[in-house]
Amino acid sequence: MEYNTNRFKLVIPEYGRNIHKMIAYAIQIKNRKKRNRCAWSIIKLMTDSNPKLNNPYFQHKLWNQLFIMSKYQLDIDPPFPKPHPEKIKYYKKVEYPEYLTNFRYYGKIIRNMIHVAIHCKNRQKKEGLFYAIANTMKKNYLRWNKNLVEDDIIFKDLKELSKGKICLMNNTDPLLQCSYLLNPKRKKNYMRKKKIG
Repeated sequence: MEYNTNRFKLVIPEYGRNIHKMIAYAIQIKNRKKRNRCAWSIIKLMTDSNPKLNNPYFQHKLWNQLFIMSKYQLDIDPPFPKPHPEKIKYYKKVEYPEYLTNFRYYGKIIRNMIHVAIHCKNRQKKEGLFYAIANTMKKNYLRWNKNLVEDDIIFKDLKELSKGKICLMNNTDPLLQCSYLLNPKRKKNYMRKKKIG
Protein backbone atom coordinates (compact mmCIF):
# COMPACT_ATOMS: atom_id res chain seq x y z
CA MET A 1 0.00 0.00 0.00
CA GLU A 2 1.25 3.49 -0.88
CA TYR A 3 0.93 6.02 1.92
CA ASN A 4 0.36 9.76 1.39
CA THR A 5 3.57 10.47 3.33
CA ASN A 6 5.52 8.68 0.57
CA ARG A 7 3.76 10.56 -2.24
CA PHE A 8 4.63 14.02 -3.58
CA LYS A 9 3.52 16.94 -1.42
CA LEU A 10 0.36 18.73 -2.62
CA VAL A 11 0.79 22.45 -3.32
CA ILE A 12 -2.88 23.28 -2.63
CA PRO A 13 -4.28 20.23 -0.80
CA GLU A 14 -7.91 21.43 -1.07
CA TYR A 15 -8.07 20.31 -4.72
CA GLY A 16 -6.85 16.80 -4.01
CA ARG A 17 -4.21 14.55 -5.51
CA ASN A 18 -6.03 13.84 -8.80
CA ILE A 19 -6.11 17.52 -9.86
CA HIS A 20 -2.37 17.75 -9.10
CA LYS A 21 -1.74 14.62 -11.19
CA MET A 22 -3.74 16.11 -14.09
CA ILE A 23 -1.67 19.30 -13.92
CA ALA A 24 1.55 17.23 -13.93
CA TYR A 25 0.21 15.40 -17.00
CA ALA A 26 -0.74 18.70 -18.72
CA ILE A 27 2.81 20.03 -18.25
CA GLN A 28 4.16 17.04 -20.21
CA ILE A 29 1.82 17.53 -23.24
CA LYS A 30 3.96 18.83 -26.12
CA ASN A 31 1.18 20.11 -28.39
CA ARG A 32 0.16 23.62 -27.22
CA LYS A 33 -3.50 23.33 -28.36
CA LYS A 34 -3.94 20.05 -26.52
CA ARG A 35 -2.21 21.52 -23.47
CA ASN A 36 -4.59 24.53 -23.52
CA ARG A 37 -7.61 22.20 -23.85
CA CYS A 38 -6.34 20.11 -20.95
CA ALA A 39 -5.90 23.26 -18.80
CA TRP A 40 -9.50 24.34 -19.55
CA SER A 41 -10.73 20.86 -18.57
CA ILE A 42 -8.83 21.08 -15.27
CA ILE A 43 -10.34 24.52 -14.58
CA LYS A 44 -13.81 23.10 -15.28
CA LEU A 45 -13.18 20.29 -12.77
CA MET A 46 -11.94 22.80 -10.20
CA THR A 47 -15.10 24.90 -10.77
CA ASP A 48 -17.40 21.85 -10.57
CA SER A 49 -15.92 20.88 -7.21
CA ASN A 50 -17.16 24.24 -5.86
CA PRO A 51 -19.99 25.88 -7.89
CA LYS A 52 -19.58 29.18 -5.98
CA LEU A 53 -16.35 29.73 -7.89
CA ASN A 54 -18.25 30.04 -11.18
CA ASN A 55 -17.99 33.83 -11.57
CA PRO A 56 -15.38 36.07 -13.28
CA TYR A 57 -13.54 37.09 -10.09
CA PHE A 58 -13.10 33.51 -8.90
CA GLN A 59 -12.25 32.30 -12.42
CA HIS A 60 -9.20 34.57 -12.32
CA LYS A 61 -8.33 33.11 -8.92
CA LEU A 62 -8.70 29.55 -10.28
CA TRP A 63 -6.29 30.24 -13.13
CA ASN A 64 -3.80 31.71 -10.64
CA GLN A 65 -4.13 28.59 -8.50
CA LEU A 66 -3.61 26.40 -11.56
CA PHE A 67 -0.27 28.13 -12.19
CA ILE A 68 0.68 27.90 -8.52
CA MET A 69 -0.07 24.15 -8.46
CA SER A 70 2.01 23.67 -11.62
CA LYS A 71 4.86 25.60 -9.90
CA TYR A 72 4.66 28.02 -12.88
CA GLN A 73 5.82 25.29 -15.30
CA LEU A 74 2.54 25.15 -17.25
CA ASP A 75 3.00 27.00 -20.56
CA ILE A 76 -0.52 27.85 -21.78
CA ASP A 77 -2.61 30.79 -23.03
CA PRO A 78 -4.92 31.68 -20.11
CA PRO A 79 -7.81 34.19 -20.43
CA PHE A 80 -6.19 36.28 -17.66
CA PRO A 81 -2.64 37.62 -17.25
CA LYS A 82 -0.21 35.04 -15.91
CA PRO A 83 0.71 35.57 -12.26
CA HIS A 84 4.32 36.26 -11.30
CA PRO A 85 5.73 34.16 -8.45
CA GLU A 86 7.14 37.28 -6.74
CA LYS A 87 3.77 39.05 -6.67
CA ILE A 88 1.77 36.14 -5.22
CA LYS A 89 1.25 36.61 -1.48
CA TYR A 90 1.94 33.56 0.63
CA TYR A 91 0.44 33.77 4.07
CA LYS A 92 2.42 32.74 7.11
CA LYS A 93 1.47 29.62 8.99
CA VAL A 94 -0.83 30.37 11.91
CA GLU A 95 1.01 30.10 15.20
CA TYR A 96 -1.08 28.37 17.83
CA PRO A 97 -1.23 29.93 21.31
CA GLU A 98 0.95 28.31 23.97
CA TYR A 99 -2.06 27.01 25.91
CA LEU A 100 -3.08 24.88 22.91
CA THR A 101 0.28 23.13 22.70
CA ASN A 102 1.29 22.66 26.34
CA PHE A 103 -1.08 21.11 28.93
CA ARG A 104 -4.04 21.92 26.68
CA TYR A 105 -6.35 19.60 28.64
CA TYR A 106 -6.30 22.05 31.56
CA GLY A 107 -7.67 24.87 29.40
CA LYS A 108 -6.94 28.58 29.14
CA ILE A 109 -9.04 29.55 32.17
CA ILE A 110 -6.64 27.66 34.48
CA ARG A 111 -3.83 29.97 33.33
CA ASN A 112 -5.96 33.02 34.17
CA MET A 113 -6.85 31.53 37.57
CA ILE A 114 -3.16 30.92 38.32
CA HIS A 115 -2.35 34.54 37.44
CA VAL A 116 -5.10 35.84 39.77
CA ALA A 117 -4.08 33.50 42.62
CA ILE A 118 -0.41 34.50 42.44
CA HIS A 119 -1.29 38.21 42.71
CA CYS A 120 -3.81 37.74 45.56
CA LYS A 121 -2.68 39.64 48.68
CA ASN A 122 -4.76 37.81 51.31
CA ARG A 123 -2.60 34.83 52.38
CA GLN A 124 -5.46 32.59 53.55
CA LYS A 125 -7.53 33.28 50.44
CA LYS A 126 -4.44 32.70 48.31
CA GLU A 127 -3.91 29.19 49.71
CA GLY A 128 -7.60 28.38 49.19
CA LEU A 129 -7.31 29.51 45.57
CA PHE A 130 -4.27 27.26 45.03
CA TYR A 131 -6.27 24.21 46.15
CA ALA A 132 -9.33 25.27 44.14
CA ILE A 133 -7.12 25.54 41.03
CA ALA A 134 -5.51 22.14 41.74
CA ASN A 135 -8.95 20.49 42.13
CA THR A 136 -10.18 22.11 38.90
CA MET A 137 -7.04 20.88 37.12
CA LYS A 138 -7.67 17.38 38.43
CA LYS A 139 -11.27 17.48 37.19
CA ASN A 140 -10.17 18.72 33.74
CA TYR A 141 -7.45 16.06 33.59
CA LEU A 142 -9.98 13.32 34.37
CA ARG A 143 -12.42 14.62 31.74
CA TRP A 144 -9.71 14.54 29.09
CA ASN A 145 -7.78 11.37 29.95
CA LYS A 146 -10.58 9.23 31.45
CA ASN A 147 -8.18 7.50 33.87
CA LEU A 148 -7.15 8.08 37.47
CA VAL A 149 -4.49 10.62 38.32
CA GLU A 150 -2.30 11.03 41.40
CA ASP A 151 -2.24 14.36 43.24
CA ASP A 152 1.54 14.56 42.76
CA ILE A 153 1.09 14.81 38.97
CA ILE A 154 -1.38 17.70 39.37
CA PHE A 155 0.93 19.47 41.85
CA LYS A 156 3.88 19.03 39.47
CA ASP A 157 1.90 20.39 36.48
CA LEU A 158 0.64 23.30 38.60
CA LYS A 159 4.20 24.17 39.59
CA GLU A 160 5.25 24.10 35.93
CA LEU A 161 2.26 26.16 34.75
CA SER A 162 2.88 28.78 37.45
CA LYS A 163 6.62 28.83 36.62
CA GLY A 164 7.50 27.66 40.13
CA LYS A 165 5.37 30.25 41.96
CA ILE A 166 2.82 27.71 43.25
CA CYS A 167 4.27 24.64 44.97
CA LEU A 168 1.89 22.29 46.81
CA MET A 169 4.23 19.27 46.63
CA ASN A 170 5.15 19.35 50.35
CA ASN A 171 1.60 19.98 51.62
CA THR A 172 -0.24 17.11 53.27
CA ASP A 173 -3.80 18.16 52.34
CA PRO A 174 -5.06 15.82 49.59
CA LEU A 175 -7.18 16.94 46.63
CA LEU A 176 -10.75 15.74 46.08
CA GLN A 177 -11.16 12.06 45.25
CA CYS A 178 -11.44 11.07 41.57
CA SER A 179 -14.74 9.28 42.20
CA TYR A 180 -16.19 12.48 43.70
CA LEU A 181 -15.03 14.64 40.77
CA LEU A 182 -16.33 12.20 38.15
CA ASN A 183 -19.73 11.51 39.79
CA PRO A 184 -22.46 13.30 37.74
CA LYS A 185 -25.05 12.63 40.50
CA ARG A 186 -23.03 14.71 42.98
CA LYS A 187 -24.17 17.97 41.37
CA LYS A 188 -27.83 16.86 41.20
CA ASN A 189 -27.85 15.88 44.88
CA TYR A 190 -26.26 19.20 45.82
CA MET A 191 -28.91 21.14 43.84
CA ARG A 192 -31.73 19.04 45.37
CA LYS A 193 -30.48 19.73 48.93
CA LYS A 194 -30.21 23.41 48.13
CA LYS A 195 -33.87 23.56 46.96
CA ILE A 196 -35.11 21.66 50.05
CA GLY A 197 -33.03 23.78 52.45
